[in-house]
Amino acid sequence: MPGLPQPSDKAARLIAGGASLVASSVLADAGIEHYRGSFENRAMVLPLAGSALSILTDTRLALGARASGGTGALAMSVHAANVAIGAAGLGFHVYNILKQPGGFTFGNVFYHAPIAAPAALMVAGTLGATALALGKGASRLGPVPLASGRSLAGFAAFALAGTSAEAAVFHFRGAYHNPFMWVPVVVPPIAALALGKAAVTGTVGRITNPALTATAVLGFAGAAFHAYGVSRNMGGWRNWRQNLIVGPPIPAPPSFTGIAIAGLGALLLMRRFARG
Repeated sequence: MPGLPQPSDKAARLIAGGASLVASSVLADAGIEHYRGSFENRAMVLPLAGSALSILTDTRLALGARASGGTGALAMSVHAANVAIGAAGLGFHVYNILKQPGGFTFGNVFYHAPIAAPAALMVAGTLGATALALGKGASRLGPVPLASGRSLAGFAAFALAGTSAEAAVFHFRGAYHNPFMWVPVVVPPIAALALGKAAVTGTVGRITNPALTATAVLGFAGAAFHAYGVSRNMGGWRNWRQNLIVGPPIPAPPSFTGIAIAGLGALLLMRRFARG
């Protein structure tokens, strides 16, 4: 492929798979949360539509399909729209908190629209666009260089840190009553620091790959813990219509998995670039 030292199909497929997982997390989580909000604002359907389209386009690329010509342009438009929808949602969520009595307080952050949730759609859109560009053989995404993998590594590190910060806020709300609630606020930041260091220095440390792999596993383990938490609510799964809404949110932890997989794709690019 022109523009790259050597073909990056595997990296593109990894990143696309990670983007699809993040989009799936957004679709399920936003679907539940916005249903709880009775879709009071008509724009609340947009992240559902955007993430659903992202899942279709990213899954195809992850499975090895080619996105060229009109199909590729349509897929890139979907990813760009998701970044815009996520940014708008971030603004709506901040406004929702600020208009509450007391404004930006811990209580309002805990119990109103989660600030970081729309950012997940922005992450999915960015990762999807990156995977699409790499799959087409491009060495850049706009002004951002892709071939070395360092830009992507830095972005994935930032996304991991933000996702972990959100988990820290909501697990603090839960008073860390289960010791395992500390894991997502300890392991992903280690992976983020290792990945960030790789992005800055251009060299991959020994801990980076294991930390990202552990973070990827953690995402699915977290979903299982959250499912167990739902079962402990009054009525358990027999009262699933209510208990799925009151949480803990089962679809949220797999975002860690998606971002970590994209980070592994960045490491693959960095190793190939170093060899090339």
